[in-house]
Amino acid sequence: MNTANRVVITRLLPGEPESRLRAACGERVGHVFRNEIDVPLERGALLDAVRGASAVVATPADRIDAAFFEAAGEPLRIVSVYAVGVDNVDLVEAARRGVRVGHTPDAVTEPTADIAWLLLLGAARRATEGAHLVRRADWAGLGVHVLLGRRLVGKTLLIVGAGRIGMAVARRALGWQMRVRYVARSHHPEFEAEPIRAQRVELAAGLREADFVSLHTPLTAETHHLIGEPEFAQMRPDAVLVNTARGPVVDEAALVAALRAQRIAAAGLDVYEHEPRLQDGLAELDNAFLLPHLGSATVDDRLWMMEMAIDNVAAVLRGEPPPHAVV
Repeated sequence: MNTANRVVITRLLPGEPESRLRAACGERVGHVFRNEIDVPLERGALLDAVRGASAVVATPADRIDAAFFEAAGEPLRIVSVYAVGVDNVDLVEAARRGVRVGHTPDAVTEPTADIAWLLLLGAARRATEGAHLVRRADWAGLGVHVLLGRRLVGKTLLIVGAGRIGMAVARRALGWQMRVRYVARSHHPEFEAEPIRAQRVELAAGLREADFVSLHTPLTAETHHLIGEPEFAQMRPDAVLVNTARGPVVDEAALVAALRAQRIAAAGLDVYEHEPRLQDGLAELDNAFLLPHLGSATVDDRLWMMEMAIDNVAAVLRGEPPPHAVV
C-alpha cells in the first residue's frame, strides 16, 4: 500500500483535520504538514511546504499558480480550497497537469447569505453612525429626525449572480415582501418560480430600478470591476450596495467617490479589493458599513468547511473523484 502521500494544510483549521484524514485514508497518508497558526504562509514558505506533496488543503490567501504546481511537482494530485471561490487557483494549469481542484460550496451558503442581510440592514438603517453615536455617550435620546434610514419592506432587491448564495439571499427577501430581480448569463427557473417570482434583467436595467443591490458573482476576468463609476452613475441616489462576493468585483476607488458624493446612499462590505487593506477614505465614511470578511464565520460552518476540504483530499488519495470538485 502506498504510504508516501504527503499532505499539506496551509493554515490552522478548526476541528481535527489530520485525524479526519487519517481515519478516512489510513496508511495512504504519510507525513502531514500543518501550518499551526492562523496566518497565511509567506510565499517562499508556501512553495517550500508543498514540495513533494500529493495533496494540499489551501485557503483563498494562497496563490495556486504555475510556480506553485512546479514546486509541488509530479506527486500533486489535488488542491482542496477551504472556500467556495477558487479565483486564487489557475484552473487551466491545474487541468493541464491533471491536478484535481476541490472547494467547499454548500457550507458557506447560508452563513454568507446571513451576512449579506446583516450588511444590507446595517447600511440601510445607518448602523455605523448609530453605534458611534451611542458609544460616544452624546446620544440625546429618541429623536424624530435622528439617523433616518431606508425602508426595506416592499422594495426592489437586485441580486447579481444567481448561484447558491444569491438564491439564499433571495429566499430571505420574502420576509420583507421585496420584489426580486436577478442578473445571470441564463435563466434560473428556481429564481423565477414561486414563492420568489424573480425577474431576470440586464445589469444596467437592474441597477436603474433597484433599491438594494447584492453581489454574489464569482471573480473572473469578466467580473473584475463589474461595479465601477459607470454603474454607480446608473444607480439610484437612495440605493444601497452590498458585496459578499469578492472585493475586486467592485472598483473600490469609484465606490469611495460615489459614497462621498452621495451618488448612492450607502454600501455594506464584507470583502475588499486589496484585502485586508482598505481603499483610502473608505473607513472614514459613515455611509459604509464594514465587516472583516465574516461571510462563513460561524463555528458550525467553518467546521463543516474543514470536513468538506478534507473529504476532497481523502477521496482522491483513495483513488476516487473529490465529492466537491471544481475540476
